[in-house]
This record gives sequence, C-alpha cells and structure tokens, in this order.
Amino acid sequence: MKDNSIKIGLFGLGTIGGGVAELIMGFPGRWKERLGVDLILHKAMDLNPDNASRLGIGQDQLTDRPEDITNNPDVDIVVELVGGTGAAREIVTASLNAGKPVVTANKALLATHGGELFSYARQRGLKIAFEASVGGGIPLIRSLREGLGANQITQCLGILNGTCNYILTRMTNEGAGFHDVLADAQRLGYAEADPSFDVGGTDTAHKLAIMAALATGRLPRLDQIKVEGITSVTPLDISFAKDMGFVIKLLAVLQIHEQQANLSVYPALIENSHQLAAVNGPFNAVFVHGDWVGDIMLYGAGAGRRATASAIVADILDLAREKLSGGSSLPAAALGRADFDPEPLAISSRDDISGKYYFRFAAHDKPGVLAALAAVLGDNQISIATMIQKGREQEGGAVPIVILTHEARESAVLKAIKAIDSLPVVDHPTIMLRVI
Repeated sequence: MKDNSIKIGLFGLGTIGGGVAELIMGFPGRWKERLGVDLILHKAMDLNPDNASRLGIGQDQLTDRPEDITNNPDVDIVVELVGGTGAAREIVTASLNAGKPVVTANKALLATHGGELFSYARQRGLKIAFEASVGGGIPLIRSLREGLGANQITQCLGILNGTCNYILTRMTNEGAGFHDVLADAQRLGYAEADPSFDVGGTDTAHKLAIMAALATGRLPRLDQIKVEGITSVTPLDISFAKDMGFVIKLLAVLQIHEQQANLSVYPALIENSHQLAAVNGPFNAVFVHGDWVGDIMLYGAGAGRRATASAIVADILDLAREKLSGGSSLPAAALGRADFDPEPLAISSRDDISGKYYFRFAAHDKPGVLAALAAVLGDNQISIATMIQKGREQEGGAVPIVILTHEARESAVLKAIKAIDSLPVVDHPTIMLRVI
C-alpha cells in the first residue's frame, strides 16, 4: 500500500467486472469511511476496450499486458473475473507469485484447480477470496467458514443455478415445456446461447465442490459428483409432483454420514412445506444443517451484475482491512475450515445411499401390470408409499403409473428399474426422480 490508498488491479470488465468497477468508482466516500483510506481502481485489462469506455475508465488505467497488473508494485489486490480455467489460472498464480492476494468469482477454476492454488497461497502466506463463486450475493462462504465454524455440517441442499430455477419455475407455474421456456430464458438473458453448462448441471456441480470443501476441509474431484441436469424433466412429471404436494427443483446435495459424503446434483421432488420449495425464478438458496445450530437457510440473488459485484467488493474490503492492519491472512488461505487437506473426499457408494424415490412408468393399460411392477419392487425390498394411475395417454397408447417409495437403497432402486424396463408391459424407460 502506498500514498494512503488501496489499489485494485482488475482482470475483466464484462457484466460482473463492469459491476465491480462501477461500484468501486461510484462510491469513493463509502470506502474512505469504511477503510480510512481511498479504494482505487488502479489498472484494468479487458479484451474489448469499449467496455472500459462505457464505464468511464481512462486510458491510463487500461493495459493489454497481464504483467502490468500481476507484477505492478502499486497494485495491492488482484481481482480475476475472466472466467474459464486457462488464463484465469495463470493470472491467479502470477499474482500470488508476486505477493498479491486475489479475489475471484471463478467456480470452475476453484473446483478444478482449487487444491493447487490454495496450497500455493498458503505457502505464500496469502489469501484467495471467493465469496461470489457460490450463490452470487448470498454470504454463503462466510457463513460456512465462519458463522457456522463451531458446527459439523451434515447436510447442505442448494438451489444454486438461477437459469435452471427460472426454467423449472416457469414450467411449474405455466405447464410449459422445457424447450419453450429455455428459448424464452435465452431471449431474456437468463440463459446462454449454449445453455448446456447450466441445464446439464455442470455449473451447479462446480459450486457443490466448493461448498463441500468448506463443509469438510477436503475438495472433491469433479468426477466424484454424480450429476444429472433438468433436460429430462417434463410437464407431466411436474404435474404429478404438484398433485402429490411437491415441486421439482435442481438441487446440489451434500450429505455427510460417518466420515463419508454423498455429493450429487439432480432434479428432486421437494415437499411444498419445505423452505426451498418457495425459492422461485432466478433466485438461489442453500439449506444447511449443523449438528449444533440445527437448520438454517440462506436466500438471495444468486447471480447478476449487482449481486455478484457486491460479494466481490466485500472480499476486496476484507483483504484491504487485513493489509491495513498488517494482519496475516494465512488461516483463511485454505479452501476448507482449517488447513486444506489435499486428499480427496471419501464418497459414499451406491450401496450406502438411501432415500425416497419417484417413479413414472409408461405401462400398458391391462390387468396384471400393477402386480408385475409391485413384484419387481418387492423383490428389491422397495415398498410403495403412494401410487397414482391416471388415464393420461402417452406416446403409443401407454398410460403413466406413478409411485412414491418409502426409504430404499439406491443400488436396489437402480436394479429394480433395469428389471422393470425389460418387462414387455412397459413401453418406455422409467423416469426416476429423488424425493427430499
């Protein structure tokens, strides 16, 4: 720090980076009051110079050379908002190598290379701050790492992708099909031109990996997370769920039992009485259970220019205070609760996972069908809690039979589905959804 100010080097002036620049430059008095010194956007880099001109960033603040930020002795804190895992990894590594703490919102980078980067940060006595990487403006990272630090976290259920939640909300409220709502979401800017990263569950999986590391101290490998998106969710399943008192949401699920974790992303039926059932549109929420605090829920805008910039600047202020006080940021350099453990998280096997399930069978409307289905379920120790059969014809004249189960092992459920789909009275593959 020089000349009684904290100087920021910013990579990326797109939607989020532009919001960060606007927030920093727009409220100088606020930062002087809260820090006691000025907070200045010293250098910025973006591939599109028009972004800088729209924000009123001067030519003397711009650069097209990364080292003008990472190696600049006047820059106190580096903010990485370029996205991806290639250039972003190089920026973060170079900044740490130059002795500068880093703020990032890059969940893909942390989920993929977090172990390496946080280990290096710890060695350098530096901090990587990442509040905006999960849940946008929701203070989830601080809550898990600090506010709930006295607890053993045993469960996290998260609605962490606004695009998916917007699509499922519209499908629920209007009875519309997935592709029609997706097209609207793309026109409104809620979904990318290529939405697969969101609707396929990958974005949610990245956020779940970070959330799991905060809860357990160990960063899982991405291939340890079972991922299902929302592309197979139909208005018919949403309608049946509604008839039975449920809504369907895409969930990030972390469950910890006897030192093993179940990490999954999937569309699930949630009872209308559950707090998460009321989270609609592009909003995010995380439901957390701690062994002492019990249940809490954090809710808010999970993405967008203002909400995400809010979280990023909050991280900048924390790092600035540490720098001004001369305090060490070493304990917070780890991704987990204490020192980051590079060993992968122990993951539950299919035989250890159990829950309740929703099945929709496309069966022939003839005598003996229900008995055949029930026999297979019984052979696999799966008991029926609720069954609905309605005359809603599907393709080929088959009718849907919907079953909710009592608690059952997932390995047995998968085995039963395979057997049922081979029955001659079943026309289409069984739809299976989990019930929370």
